[in-house]
Amino acid sequence: MYNKGKSLTKLVDNYVLVDIETTGLSPIEDDIIEIGAIKVEKDMIIDKYNSLIQINRKLTPFITNLTGITDEMLKGGRPIDIVLQEFLKFLGNQVIIGHNVNFDIAFINEKCKKYLQTYLTNDYIDTMQIAKKAVPDSTNYKLGTLAKRFHVDYSNAHRGLEDVEITYQVYNQLKFILNPQISLF
Repeated sequence: MYNKGKSLTKLVDNYVLVDIETTGLSPIEDDIIEIGAIKVEKDMIIDKYNSLIQINRKLTPFITNLTGITDEMLKGGRPIDIVLQEFLKFLGNQVIIGHNVNFDIAFINEKCKKYLQTYLTNDYIDTMQIAKKAVPDSTNYKLGTLAKRFHVDYSNAHRGLEDVEITYQVYNQLKFILNPQISLF
């Protein structure tokens, strides 16, 4: 497998929200086609990172319909090794936050291992797990369901940067519900 940071069960004010778009569900067989990230300090967005990534295969119609990303768009993307190096520099040693973040971390770690011979060891927080504690009556814990519950615009979902912006708003709503002085679990 791979090394990774610890899953944290606390709310934080300084972090990097991360979301990726991929060609499928397998970190080994599929590719990352987009990385989006937002750096947050003291609950304020201070920087953003987003890049499309070149791949050596055609996208399926399902992925293009889901994400809006086309083969033509990816031709203008950049090589994965360059994007990963930039992303890791952007991330630094910050805590990673994401919705179902283990999916993103598994892909990023697999590609870091393959292209950079390194691993992502940052600690992380999964907003889906926070939501299960904060809103136990939710019908499900999909990002779209939570966005609707909190009146967050979800119309541009399934793109890296848009998804982290949605997750940022959902995370802030979850923080409002929970007392940040108390551990979540």
